[in-house]
Order: sequence, then structure tokens, then C-alpha cells
Amino acid sequence: MPALKPTAFSATVRWIGCVPIEGDDILSTQADILDLTFDGPARERHSGRTRPSCSRVTTQYPRGTEIANVRQLSVLSSEELAVIASEMGLDALDPIWLGATLVIEGIPDFTLVPPSSRLQAPDGATLIIDMENRPCHLPAREIETRHPGKGKAFKTAAQNRRGVTAWVERPGRIALGEPLQLHVPDQPVWAHLNEARA
Repeated sequence: MPALKPTAFSATVRWIGCVPIEGDDILSTQADILDLTFDGPARERHSGRTRPSCSRVTTQYPRGTEIANVRQLSVLSSEELAVIASEMGLDALDPIWLGATLVIEGIPDFTLVPPSSRLQAPDGATLIIDMENRPCHLPAREIETRHPGKGKAFKTAAQNRRGVTAWVERPGRIALGEPLQLHVPDQPVWAHLNEARA
């Protein structure tokens, strides 16, 4: 019996980017196509089967521990980016400043879709959503450089709107303008979730 349920929710790819391997900032470079392997996007800083652990998992591992790379891509919603920009008093937020891989449009409250959901492209390329991508100081720094006095507002404005991290389940190609269908785990919400988070 299938464990994932195809949904009527579909997104359109509105922007594609890659963070170059060289350099130490988070800035993406814009692209028209994303070639995906099991290691993630080709020629991208976040690609690889493993990665050193970071601040997201310090309660599980000492920083720098080699772990599986479930943060190969950063996927954001154009609707949520517009809300973040508005709350910061900006006309728009360039996904380049956020180190984005994909910006999609059409899935409401995208940042909060269930972990382990899939986004599937027409050619079968499939991404597994790991978890919410928490706001951090790196995009704030890039925003501050371009809009002095605004960067510090990013973390608050982006709370629960920063998109998700994802990794490649099936290689393939994702292109601008293509649809991505959302598949969600066919299981109920754990009854003890609020208690566990307390």
C-alpha cells in the first residue's frame, strides 16, 4: 500500500539558483535549469551525499560531524517571500540574497508542509522535504548590505516562512516554469507533538 499520497497541490517553478562552490557567502547565481544527481544540484556548494553537521543539529551531534546531507537544496515560496519583504518594509526580496535553489509558487503555507513530503517534476525528478529552513543571520547580512537598517528584521519576518531544506530522492532535471506536484505522507499527525515540543 502506498505510503505517500499525491495531492491536488502543485507548484510552478518561478526561480532557480545555485550557490557556487567557490566563495564563502550564501549568494546564489540565477539559472534556467537545475540538473539533479543523488548528490544534489550539479556544481553547487550544498551538494554531496554527506555534509558536516551545523547549528541545526547541535543537540544530536558535535558541530562538524559527518552526517547524511539532507540539506542539498533550499526551496522557498514566492508568496512567503512577498510577505517577508512586506513585513521588512521592502518592495521585494531577491532570492539570490537567501542562497535559494528554487522559488516555487502555488502551495499555501509552503514552509509548513509535512517533513518527508515530496515535490515531483514532470520527468520524475523528486525532492524529499527534510524540514523547515530556519531563518539565520546570513541572509540578514546580505540584505543589510543592500538595504541598511533592514537586515535585522529578517529573522522575525521570516519565521515559519523561510522555506524548507530538501534532498534528491530521484535524479533528473527541473526547469523554469515547470510544475512540481506535492505528495504528502499518508499518516496522521502524532498526538504527542505539542508535548514533545514543550
